[in-house]
Amino acid sequence: MPNSNWYIDWFDSPYYDQLYKNRDDAEAFSLIDTVINHLMPPANSRVLDVACGKGRHSKALADKGFDVTGIDISFEQVMAASLLQKEYLRFYQHDMRLPFWINYYDYAFNMFTSFGYFRTQREHDNAIRTIATSLKPNGLFVMDYLNVHFEEANLLKAEVKQHNDTTFYLAKWHDDDFFYKQIQVQEKLMALKHLYTERVAKFTLGIFTEMFAYQGLQIKEVFGDYMLGHYDINKSPRLIMIAKKVGF
Repeated sequence: MPNSNWYIDWFDSPYYDQLYKNRDDAEAFSLIDTVINHLMPPANSRVLDVACGKGRHSKALADKGFDVTGIDISFEQVMAASLLQKEYLRFYQHDMRLPFWINYYDYAFNMFTSFGYFRTQREHDNAIRTIATSLKPNGLFVMDYLNVHFEEANLLKAEVKQHNDTTFYLAKWHDDDFFYKQIQVQEKLMALKHLYTERVAKFTLGIFTEMFAYQGLQIKEVFGDYMLGHYDINKSPRLIMIAKKVGF
């Protein structure tokens, strides 16, 4: 059984940054540009970046003139993000399962499958509640998640990644409820050792629709890729949802 709180230690680990060092920042910024051009938020809108990591999306949003707050459970990630801090851009170490500022933000973002890590449905519901309550009435929430059906059909079961003298061996599988990624590492001629096993919940559009509705969020638009293309349940690599806070 994987450690139910694997994400706390893993996100603080220096191996985490090594493994994901080559994530495409240009693609991340392009997505922000595309979403902002689609939503056309008013100048000075207040934005919450949930699970902000090192703040690359937060900075992109702040550079567009928005008042941005980034929160993340990882102390190390937030300390790195804090180097970007300036007027209208701030970061806090915070667990998304716990309440944050109430009725304060015009928009909330959760990008690149930075969700689905918790052990129980209640914990995930608490996180959605935090996001919903942080929004003003009629505020918008943008979530970028994996598409379960596409991921099941295209899962790469084994992969090797090299970073300088460190080799990562990745094994991926899934069951009825979660996707798993076992991460093992070998440094130079040292023995192979297990690091962590990532786990991400299989939340479909239907499940998210119910989760959101329970917290007063109504999904208004759904897209299937970072160009905000049509969502196809089998062919789209992503599940990007835009939900509005209603009835609260």
